[in-house]
Amino acid sequence: MNKTAFIMSTLALPLLAACGSEKSTQQKIIEKPVVEVKDGRLTPEILEAFGRISEAKPSPDGKTIAFTLSYEDIEENRANAEIYKINTDGSEMTRLTTSAPSESNIRWVEDGNKIAFLRKDDKLNSMQVFIMNSDGTGEKRLSDVKNGIECFEISPDGKKIIYGSPIDDFNQKDEELFKGLPKTTGRVVDDLMYKHWDEWVTQIPHPFLADFSIDGISGAKDIMEGEPFECPMRPFGGSDAFAWSPDSKSLIYVSRKLKGQEYAFSTDSNLYLYNLEDGSTKCLTEGMPGYDTDPHFSPDGNKVAFLSMATPKFESDKKRLMLLDIKTGEMTDLTADWDYWPEEIAWSPDGSFIWFAAYYQGTEPVFRMNPFTTEIETIAEDVCDFVSVTPISETSAVTLRHSMMRPNEICLVSKDSPVKEITNVNGELIAQLKLGSVEKTFVKTTDGKEMLSWIILPPDFDPQKKYPAILYCQGGPQQAVSQFWSYRWNFMIMAANGYVVIAPNRRGLPGFGTEWNRQISGDYGGQNMQDYFAAADYIAEQPYIDKTKIGAIGASYGGFSVYWLAGHHEGRFAALIAHAGIFNLEAQYLETEEMWFADFDLGGPYWDKNNAIAQKTYANSPHLFTDKWTAPILVTVGELDYRILASQGMMAFNAAKMHGLEAEMLVFPDENHWVLKPQNAILWQRVFFRFLDKYLK
Repeated sequence: MNKTAFIMSTLALPLLAACGSEKSTQQKIIEKPVVEVKDGRLTPEILEAFGRISEAKPSPDGKTIAFTLSYEDIEENRANAEIYKINTDGSEMTRLTTSAPSESNIRWVEDGNKIAFLRKDDKLNSMQVFIMNSDGTGEKRLSDVKNGIECFEISPDGKKIIYGSPIDDFNQKDEELFKGLPKTTGRVVDDLMYKHWDEWVTQIPHPFLADFSIDGISGAKDIMEGEPFECPMRPFGGSDAFAWSPDSKSLIYVSRKLKGQEYAFSTDSNLYLYNLEDGSTKCLTEGMPGYDTDPHFSPDGNKVAFLSMATPKFESDKKRLMLLDIKTGEMTDLTADWDYWPEEIAWSPDGSFIWFAAYYQGTEPVFRMNPFTTEIETIAEDVCDFVSVTPISETSAVTLRHSMMRPNEICLVSKDSPVKEITNVNGELIAQLKLGSVEKTFVKTTDGKEMLSWIILPPDFDPQKKYPAILYCQGGPQQAVSQFWSYRWNFMIMAANGYVVIAPNRRGLPGFGTEWNRQISGDYGGQNMQDYFAAADYIAEQPYIDKTKIGAIGASYGGFSVYWLAGHHEGRFAALIAHAGIFNLEAQYLETEEMWFADFDLGGPYWDKNNAIAQKTYANSPHLFTDKWTAPILVTVGELDYRILASQGMMAFNAAKMHGLEAEMLVFPDENHWVLKPQNAILWQRVFFRFLDKYLK
């Protein structure tokens, strides 16, 4: 349900960290897999063979890029990422690490002569900071932090480091209560937020400030000592929670200083300025009730740019690009007159521009803004998404680019120049595949709007033939159907299996203005579901579609959508697939961990009979319409999913079977809201297509 979660699930990131020492003998080093492509067909095994690029970091002089590239090993059932570097002109790609565990959080230090990074050390059994020369030699471990290091940022002068490390939660066991019971597994809970995403909350991350040098990390100090709050924030916070001032005398950290029930019902994170000289802390965003995140000092240190949401509890609110004057405290909304919002921001080295990517009309272009005039320019735009924008001058930036047709590659974008692709790690594999094509169309909605939708056609498409079709229902719920590449909901593999896919940007998705995005909140089962019907009817009318062979698929809110459509589709769909979807809204309100989301998006608690919005929401709960279900359904769930409990899918499966429908269920005891392990991912794809083929072919 968390928007960030869905961004991470669709991008080509190395989501599985390997375990072991730098010269591990316990696990083999994973290399680029060798796969056989038959007849140009994309299979689940080939999908898992793609290289996954992330963390592209330009050197201080902008001439070299360090990045991580991961591959999966199906037999080992894991992946690991290695560090590579490449010149910005695309020449001399070099591998810098060769290890069984993954590297991450790469940072250039010593004026670009060395690279610091995180890796799990099996002697300490935790993630630690390592350093090596920029050519990959001279590698050594710098830290020996007991509970490990989750993320870090090094000060501009190279003398300090701020890092996140778990500490024991402040809710300690009552020793007397547990006396003599060393084998009990019981937990006593007396407040909310006792579990989060896929883990029980027994530890929380805290920010530690320490001395840094190429000889080691020492003198660590918890700058939130005694505070029972998270920094970085769970479950997806990382080094973006920290920002160093250019003079290295202060830093900003992001925290939501709430606990238990207050935490569970609030998105009120703030930026805190910590002064290294006197150890004082000042809240910079006091009185701003929504998410405040992603701080960045201007190069002169006088201003801070950050992202802010105005509405409490609304985690998918418009992200405002704010500018704070450190000396005067003056705050300016730079995007007040722009009805879109940045997803990530960065200053140009000279401080003349703020660069960012943003969802815009179905794709994610690169923009830059003059913070003094608020003028916004489009720097790069294509049928693709650009992410992780890092300026190397006032006119150019390094980014990652992906689309529905290929995963991340590193690119250089420049003002008034074509996009230059720097890496092509998957080019050889892509060249062997027959891929589908992607077309943009506009569907007329039931209330007369134009809805941008993507149509994906199979390889060797023949308009004279009749094809089965799939309606793709997006999750989030407010996550754009842009040009994303997914290793689960991959449109190219659906096309390779002979399916036409329609993926509409229904109501409640960003990239089309705040009104379009916000419409879904408090209107589950409302206009956005009519948008799905409009898309399904549109594709059914195409002469190359067999209208009796149309299915609907989706995860999370997309899974909710499938369950809702199951009770209202009036014969449109011949098969349905729901992963990690909400089936019973009343149960979801009580079961999920981030209560603010359900409280805001559902309109409030179901027992508030005077709340018209809430009562309308719960009256549209899919479980109330099971008697109208007619189509076969496949349900898939992960038992470590605490965002939408596996019991939601199990209820839906049970209801379908008890209603006399053909139904299947795939349960993963070791997966969360996503399906990440390679063998689980392949099984998921096999079950997915076996089910669709049974009812749509």
